[in-house]
Amino acid sequence: MTSNPGLAGATAALCLFALGEAALAQTSVYRSVNAASGKSVRVRVVTNLKKDCTVGAPASIRVVTPPKNGSLVVKNGKLKTPADYRCPNVETPVQAVFYQSNPKYTGSDEVAFEVKTAEGPTQSISIKIHVGDKPAAAAPKEKDGVDL
Repeated sequence: MTSNPGLAGATAALCLFALGEAALAQTSVYRSVNAASGKSVRVRVVTNLKKDCTVGAPASIRVVTPPKNGSLVVKNGKLKTPADYRCPNVETPVQAVFYQSNPKYTGSDEVAFEVKTAEGPTQSISIKIHVGDKPAAAAPKEKDGVDL
């Protein structure tokens, strides 16, 4: 019995199409930030808000590429959403991702992580980081003093 190369090709194309559909559900974000050497800088905030502005389950954050010259830390806290956000002025639990370079390091670094929320697609985030002597902009502080 011989195999049908046309059928095998059609099956492979269908599988690739299905994989392509799954890949379209994922979004990618590319950013760059400046960081002062040895100082912590916030690189991402992820809310727990669902599309209807109610609080959902916490997002999962998975580091894909850790920094070579520093560390990433995820902190939990609460922030009030900005007035121009899709759910304005809502206090919500958040997860904030911070980068800190090794002491006295200057140069480039890079991190990549994935964020999966309860309602949304997985988001791949790649961040190029320039570490230098210039201090990074201060991140806003939450009311009770938790630095997010």
